[in-house]
Order: sequence, then C-alpha cells, then structure tokens
Amino acid sequence: MGTRPKELRALLDSVAMQDEPAARLVVIGNGTGSLAELPDGVHGVELPENRGVSGGRNVAIETLRSFGDVDVVVDLDDDGLLVDTDVFRRLADLYEAEPALGIVSFRIADEHGETQRRHVPRLGAKDPMRGGEVTTFLGGGHGLSMRMLDQVGGWPEDFFFTHEETDLAWRALDAGWTVRYAPELLLQHPRTSPARHAVYYRMTARNRVWLAKRNLPAPLVPVYLGVWTLLTIARTRSLPGLRAWFGGFLEGVRNSGGDRRPMSWSTVWRMGRLGRPPVI
Repeated sequence: MGTRPKELRALLDSVAMQDEPAARLVVIGNGTGSLAELPDGVHGVELPENRGVSGGRNVAIETLRSFGDVDVVVDLDDDGLLVDTDVFRRLADLYEAEPALGIVSFRIADEHGETQRRHVPRLGAKDPMRGGEVTTFLGGGHGLSMRMLDQVGGWPEDFFFTHEETDLAWRALDAGWTVRYAPELLLQHPRTSPARHAVYYRMTARNRVWLAKRNLPAPLVPVYLGVWTLLTIARTRSLPGLRAWFGGFLEGVRNSGGDRRPMSWSTVWRMGRLGRPPVI
C-alpha cells in the first residue's frame, strides 16, 4: 500500500541476495496511486484502488502467468525479510522432489527469532521448528505451485483479507495437492496482532462463514461455525469486538462469498489424519 518504502526496499535487497535468483519480480501497489522507484528488474503494477490481500495477490499471479516462465509463485509481505540467502534454492528443491506439492508455508519469526503461536499452522503445536504436512499456511511468506493454481483457481477475492489462505489450502487439498510447513524457510517479520486492523473482527467472522459455505459438506457447516462461535465468545475480551464479530457473522450468512464447491468426505478424513479436521 506504499506505506513501508524502507521495509520494501530491504525486502527486495534480501531477494536480490538469494543464491538462486527469482525468474521474475513483481510488486503490487494496492491502491497506492503511484509506486516509489523500484530497483532494475522489478516489475511494478499500480492498482487504482485497494483490492485487499486476495485481490492484490491475484493480480500478481496473473502478471506472473503472463510471462509464461514461472513455475512457483512466492508471496512475501512487504515488511518481511529473507535473512538466509538459500531460501529460493531450498524451496525449488522441495518442489522438484515432490510433484504433488502445491503449497509451502515459510516459518515466520520476529527479529529475536521468536514465532508467535498463531504462526504455527497446526493445532496444539508449540514447536515452530516441527515441519510436515498441514491443512493451512501462512500468508506472510509461502510458495504456490502454478500448476496447482491453474487447477484450483486463485485467491477468493471477495474475502479481501483473513482466512483467504485456508480457503486456498482446502481447495488444494481437495484436488489432491500437498500443503507443507517448511520451518527451515524463514521470513523475518515484526511481531504484530491481526486485531490492529479496524475491520478485523467483522471480516474474520464474515469470511469464516464464507469459508464454511464455500468448502464444507453441508452437515459440517453448522458444526464448524458453532465451534468457532463458542471459541470466539470464550476468547474475546472486547465487547465492541464481539459486536463487530456477530455483525460480520450475519453479513456472511446473508451474502455469498463465491461459488460453493464442497470438499469430498475423503478430504475431510485426510485433514483429520493430518491433525486438523475441518470442524475447528
């Protein structure tokens, strides 16, 4: 959004230092009006309005697809930093070794090397260094197979932000792709809270309803939403936040979040074996 020019330049410098260079580099100006000067070889796309996380990433994918020579898309937050120089090489090795690999989630840690609990993409996991197959991934830093995107489609643009990663992961899993958490791939990122965004509670609730309506078998929709309603009531300490959450929940019920394509029961079973059945 053009608000972090120094951080963006530091990120681009860390990308340029990778020992396996990126084939293409794209920066999306999400409603910035005009982008600041970018280094040579970086392709900038200026959007007249903010299309959200999902919309901006979809524009990036289409831009990269138009070049015709991109196999894996890497998304990086503009305030992130690649500390190691071998991230892209190790990522490429993972995709080469596993043809069914659809999504690779990086580990996110702050400048002190600490990973927030919400950045470990599995239930009950306290060890951020434990990798393996998972059912969702981290938006701040990840790799996406272009073949997977060609098959399952891009980001759910109506979501704007929150839960868009889970929606894409569920669709990838249902199509037979693997989602892998690779903690050896590090993105350094400042410690933040998602609640820093004014619309966080509303969009979290709305998008969770849409996530269920779009992807779950009908019997699991009320179970999933019921569990998350109880968890939200138990966890939220802000009355204005709760009011916004329930307002977003009703918005999600009343409005469509996109086409409904429920996953198969075999995918539900697979997610359960991976430790996170789609009811929580």
